[in-house]
Amino acid sequence: MTAITTEPRGVAVLSRRGEERLRTGHPWIFRSDVRRAEAGPGVVVRVEGDRGRTLGYALHSERSEIRLRMLEWGELLPESWLADRLEAAVRWREAIAPGVTACRLVHAEADRLPSLVVDRYGDHLVVQTLSQGMEALKDAVLAWLVRRLKPAGVLERNDPKVRQLEGLERKVGLLHGEVPALVEVEEDGLALQADLWKGQKTGLFLDQRENHALARLYGRGRGLDAFSYNGGFALQAARSCGSVIALDQSAEAVARIQTNAARNKLANVEVREANVFDALKEMDRAGERFDTVVLDPPAFAKSRSAVEPALRGYKEINLRALRMLNTGGVLITCSCSAHVDEWTLEQVLAEAAADAGVNAAIVEKRRQARDHPVLLAAPETRYLKCFVVRRLN
Repeated sequence: MTAITTEPRGVAVLSRRGEERLRTGHPWIFRSDVRRAEAGPGVVVRVEGDRGRTLGYALHSERSEIRLRMLEWGELLPESWLADRLEAAVRWREAIAPGVTACRLVHAEADRLPSLVVDRYGDHLVVQTLSQGMEALKDAVLAWLVRRLKPAGVLERNDPKVRQLEGLERKVGLLHGEVPALVEVEEDGLALQADLWKGQKTGLFLDQRENHALARLYGRGRGLDAFSYNGGFALQAARSCGSVIALDQSAEAVARIQTNAARNKLANVEVREANVFDALKEMDRAGERFDTVVLDPPAFAKSRSAVEPALRGYKEINLRALRMLNTGGVLITCSCSAHVDEWTLEQVLAEAAADAGVNAAIVEKRRQARDHPVLLAAPETRYLKCFVVRRLN
């Protein structure tokens, strides 16, 4: 780790509104709140107020609407900031998830390493550098990870669309060692295969790791898991339910669930390739009934303009799930749409229950796993909502 890689090499001057935003502790400063920037793309800059006072330090982007991603508030940025924060992030996961073979080691802004994601899958790591600043630091991050964790291989999954907003190429590639097509990891007693090269996110939905266990805890009788992907919920539910139907529209996902079920000797899982909206409608009309239902759809609202149709989608699937639940049955329902907050989703559930003509009670509210912490000053980092709902009549 060399000083020339991480030391400030430019200046950004904030408007008064930018200074006010900085005081809230939010780590993003937008283009409209930067009065002047004397810096190249991806460098660490000193952030100043109108009167020339040093307010902190940030990663600079010349392309994104998020012009600055704050690293530090105050007058000093230690030379060892990158190594220190990587070490703190890894040590925290070692403390809260000992022995967990698949987890998030670095969660971007919530670890004071904005736009950097590092996930562990057994002996392999997957890295995402999602801004110009972190892309410039990628080699330094890689060197630290290899030295500290000694992985068998490191893969970059820099294919999210957000990189285009930074003027960066979307790509997937090997950074170190070897990473096979499929990696097997353990999740709460289950063996799961993860496709690190082409799978959703970085291979698995690691943010749902702790919530998957709810399906085993609450599961009983006949179970249904909609939008099943790799079967994280379905396979856990199968350990306590008599039978489970897993639905997904992806043929690849269906094959993966079947493989994972077989590897774990779970013969009570039936996997169906289907459009989930259509399948739920057909099951509801056919009068099918379940004791346990899981809904874990993809993000319906990927922008603020998509919120209204997303809410209609959430209401439809939850209404049908509640209607198909037997009395005393449990619905585990999730949303990963950052633009739909917890209160709004709860209102949607209340409306769905009313329209379904059922009484229901919230048993638990949960969020993403502990290795995906929420930054208090940035509500955007609380994106995953998970409700456990019990039908009462």
